[in-house]
This record gives sequence, C-alpha cells and structure tokens, in this order.
Amino acid sequence: MNMWNWLLILGLSLSANAWAADIKIDEAWTRATAPGQHIGGAFMTLTADADLSLVDAASPVASSVEMHNMVMDKDVMVMRRIDRIALPKGKAVPLAPGGLHLMLFGLKAPLKTGERVPLTLTVRDAKGKTRQIEVKAEVREIAGGMMHRHH
Repeated sequence: MNMWNWLLILGLSLSANAWAADIKIDEAWTRATAPGQHIGGAFMTLTADADLSLVDAASPVASSVEMHNMVMDKDVMVMRRIDRIALPKGKAVPLAPGGLHLMLFGLKAPLKTGERVPLTLTVRDAKGKTRQIEVKAEVREIAGGMMHRHH
C-alpha cells in the first residue's frame, strides 16, 4: 500500500471519530402553499444517539429558515422564535404543527404537492462541534381540503 492510500485511510478514520453521533430523521414534510404565500412550515421527527442540539436550518427555496415553538402566553397560543432545539440522546423529538417546527420565510415559489424541499439542518454536540445534515422534505397537501377553500 502506498503512502497516499495510508493518508486516505487515516483521514477517513479521523473524520469518522470527529463526529460519533448519528441522527435519524423520520417523516420530513412541508405543507403545500398557495400562490403568493411567502411563508411555509417544515416538520419531521429527529432522534439522536447522543445529546445534540439543532442550532440552525436553511433551504434554497426560502430566504431564511427559523426554529419556532408554539407556547401558551396568558391563555393565548403564540409562536416564538427559538435559538436551538434540544435533541436528548435516544428521545424522538417531533417537529410538528402546534409545537416545535421550522418556518420557511421568503419562499421563492409556491411549495407544490409531491415536490421535495431540500433542507440543511445544523446540529451541535456537547463539545461545540457542528455538523450539517441534508434532508428532503415531501410537500403534502393541507389536510381536510383547506387549500380548496382559498381558491
């Protein structure tokens, strides 16, 4: 084996040890949007095999992506931007309507049923190391025919 092969093996083993945690992403989806609608939501379930935090998200279909939570404030449900979402080891963390979720602002085009929206999630471990994870979220029609009433 020549020197280049050894360097390649060493580099691969070092990069594998630099980030030992893994994240399972289930049911990544977004809601279809109406023409002219510039805001959308993204949802999924995240399960990490180590204590991690979701600290950022981005998508080429939107100007910005923010993490939000729905909370009660004086008997009123309000949406608030948050800086991170804790991903405790082994616990499924749902990002769902009415709770933790991602908001896509400045949509560049309507999200159409059946398309896949690319998302880049940035997670951080307890040592401060970050990693980006690519996700494709399926665009789904709003349940109950709500979209049809807007036409």
